[in-house]
Amino acid sequence: MDVYQTIFEVIDMRSFSNLWYWIALAVVWSTASHFVLGVPFDLILRAKRNGGQDEVDMHDLVRINVNRILNIGQVAGLWITGLGCLVLTMLALLGFVYRAEFAQALFLLAFPMSLVGILSSRAAASIQASGAEGDDLYRRLRRHRLYTQAIGMISILVTAMWGMYKNIAVGPFGY
Repeated sequence: MDVYQTIFEVIDMRSFSNLWYWIALAVVWSTASHFVLGVPFDLILRAKRNGGQDEVDMHDLVRINVNRILNIGQVAGLWITGLGCLVLTMLALLGFVYRAEFAQALFLLAFPMSLVGILSSRAAASIQASGAEGDDLYRRLRRHRLYTQAIGMISILVTAMWGMYKNIAVGPFGY
């Protein structure tokens, strides 16, 4: 018995029956919904509630992250879009045409996160164009978080349904 065979017997390489995949899925969506345009949501709530230095810090973080997101979009936006589409297409084809379960799992993580990336870019552009401050900024950040959470809930539901289907269809021994 060689080392690779031992590793693959100890660590189940089928993604949807692997506990680590589901932990990673939970961490990805928890992190995505907690950081609104790179700003922790608890800071947004504290700034709204307390004002003062917390509000100044939140506005500074929003300004920094909005400028960073828009700069990345202007400098490398076409390359990121092209490579992102290439990778998503490759994962979709490998996963759903050639039935590679690992590619399916990665696609079910990456595709909804790409939607959140597009949503973040649009929200950043909207905040900068309108010069949102005060209640308007809080409203936009809450709405962005709500949309991110909605995408996350739908993504987790679809991933769970597909994962259950794959686990039932494949069986416990991978046949």
